[in-house]
Amino acid sequence: MPSKINEILQSAAGIAKGMSVTLKEMLSPTVTENYPDEPPKFEERYRGVHVLQRDENGLEKCVACFLCAAACPVQCIYIEAAENTAMVRISGGERYAKVYNIDYNRCIFCGYCVEACPTDAITHGHDFEIASYNTSTLIYRKEQLLAPIPPGAHPPEVVETETEAMAH
Repeated sequence: MPSKINEILQSAAGIAKGMSVTLKEMLSPTVTENYPDEPPKFEERYRGVHVLQRDENGLEKCVACFLCAAACPVQCIYIEAAENTAMVRISGGERYAKVYNIDYNRCIFCGYCVEACPTDAITHGHDFEIASYNTSTLIYRKEQLLAPIPPGAHPPEVVETETEAMAH
């Protein structure tokens, strides 16, 4: 008989503990964001659409080392490298990313590309509204990913060589 009473008391204690958690949550203030009317508030570590960063002179930080593409588990990053020349300087290194595409149809926002980058050229931004009915619009090109040129910096001037001008 004492074991039955002990079971009843343990059950009642379990129910009381569960109800205390429920009442505490019911009485705490709700957290509601009025999203369309107000911008959402993100934590600093939020992983949104990627941003290709520039240095303080306006040059691209990406040196086309391909480490971000190698670290990506879903292979959604495509890069084509080109050499910087004396006339055309796009990045601070010897090479720059002539083509830099991220396929957001495949990206899982894992952050491995950000961790792998030795120059901190790629980061996660806070842009999140990328939904689309057309999947071809989810392939972001370098121009869409590049950060704006910092104030006071001058963009790199692309000068056509004579051979490129003759090809046109």
